[in-house]
Amino acid sequence: MLALRLARGAHPLVQVRRLLVAAASAGTGFLLLCTLGYAMAHPDPSAGAALRLLWCLAPAAATVHFAVAVARTDPGTRPRPGLSAIGLGPGRLMAISAVTTALSTTLGSMLALLVFLHLRGDLPGTPFDGGATAFLASDYPLPLPAALTLLLLVPLAASVASAVVLRPRGAWPARSRRVRADGASPRKPSRTPSRTRAEAGPYADQPGRPLDPQQPAPPLPAPGGLPWGTAVLAAGLAVETYASRSGPAPGLALPGRFAGGPAGVLGGWTLTALGLILAGPAITHLCGRLLQAVRPGVMRLLAGRVLQEEARRIGRPLGVVCAVASGAYAMATVYSGARPSFGPLSTLGALLVAGCTLATLLTAAVEAKHARADTTAALLRLGAPTTVLRGAALLRAGALLAAFGPLTWAVAELAAMPLAR
Repeated sequence: MLALRLARGAHPLVQVRRLLVAAASAGTGFLLLCTLGYAMAHPDPSAGAALRLLWCLAPAAATVHFAVAVARTDPGTRPRPGLSAIGLGPGRLMAISAVTTALSTTLGSMLALLVFLHLRGDLPGTPFDGGATAFLASDYPLPLPAALTLLLLVPLAASVASAVVLRPRGAWPARSRRVRADGASPRKPSRTPSRTRAEAGPYADQPGRPLDPQQPAPPLPAPGGLPWGTAVLAAGLAVETYASRSGPAPGLALPGRFAGGPAGVLGGWTLTALGLILAGPAITHLCGRLLQAVRPGVMRLLAGRVLQEEARRIGRPLGVVCAVASGAYAMATVYSGARPSFGPLSTLGALLVAGCTLATLLTAAVEAKHARADTTAALLRLGAPTTVLRGAALLRAGALLAAFGPLTWAVAELAAMPLAR
C-alpha cells in the first residue's frame, strides 16, 4: 500500500519514466507471448521455438536494465534523515523500490496479454487476420499458466535486480567471539552501519561517500575494468573471425523473417558487447583524466573532475549504447547490398533494445545531474557564471563523443569485416 501511495504521488517526470518502463515490459511480454504462440502452432519437436525464446533475451535484458536505472533515480525511495525513526530504513526503502518496479513491469505485462488476446480474437473485437498470424496460434487454446509464467519473467527479474542494486551496503563490524581475560563476555557489537558511506540509493555503489554534506568525500579510485574489457573485446572479435572462417554453421533465425548468422558469430558479438560494457566506466574515467592534463583551466578542470566522479554511473550505460550501435552498424554494413526483410517481431525487438539503451543512458544522465545538484548550487552561490557550467557540460559531452564514437566505428568495422568476405 505504501508503494502504491508513493507511486501515485510522485513527480510527473517520474511517472513518465515508470510508464516508459511499463511500455518496454509490454513489448518484451508481447515478444514472449508470440514465442509461445509459435511453439503452439508448431508442436513438432524442433529448435525453432527455443531459438526464438533465446532471441527474446536481448529485449528482456534491455528492459530490466532500464527498469533498474529508473529505480535508482526514484526520489521517493532515497534515504532521508528521520525516516528510520518511523520504520523506513534503507532495507525498507529498498523493498519499496523493488515493489514499485514490480508494479510498473507487471502493468506492462498485463497490457501485453490483453493485446495478444485481442489479436487472437479471444476478447470482443475484430481479430487480427493479416499474414503474420503464425505467431498468434489463433486455432489453438492458449495455455494460461504458461503465458503467465512467461509474463512474470520480466517483473521478477526487474524487481530482484533493483533489490540487489539498491540493497543496503553499510559496513558492519565483525563479531568478536573471544572472551576477555577476566572471563566476561565482550560487549555485543553495535549493528549501526558506518556513517561514512551511503547505505542505499544512487550512492550505494560509491565507497567513501559521506552522508554528511559538510564532510568532504575522498577521491574515488579509478575503475579497473579496462584490461578485462579489452581482453573480452579481443576474445569476441577472435571468436567471430574464427567462426566466420570455419565454414557453414547452423544459423539462428530471428523471430521475424530475418536470416541470422552462425552461432559462433553471434557468440562473438555477445563477447564484444560485454567487453564494451566492462570497459565503459574506465574509458569515461580516462576521458576525465585527459581533460585535466597539461595545465587545465577552470572549465577543463571542472569537466574532468565531473567525468571522473560520474565514471561508474554513466560509463556502463555508455558501453551498452556503444555495443548496440556497433552491432547495428555492423549489420547495416554486412547487408548493404541485399537488405534483409525484417518481420514485425524483429522490428519490435530492435526498437525495444535501441529504445531501452538510449532511455537508460538518458536516465543515468539525469541521475548524475541530480547527484551533483548541491555542488552546482554551491558554485552558483560562489559566483560562478552559468556559461562556465554550460561550457563544462558541452566539453564533457564532446569528450565522450570523441572517445566512444571512433571506438564504436572501429569495433563495428572489425566485427563486420569477417562477415563481409
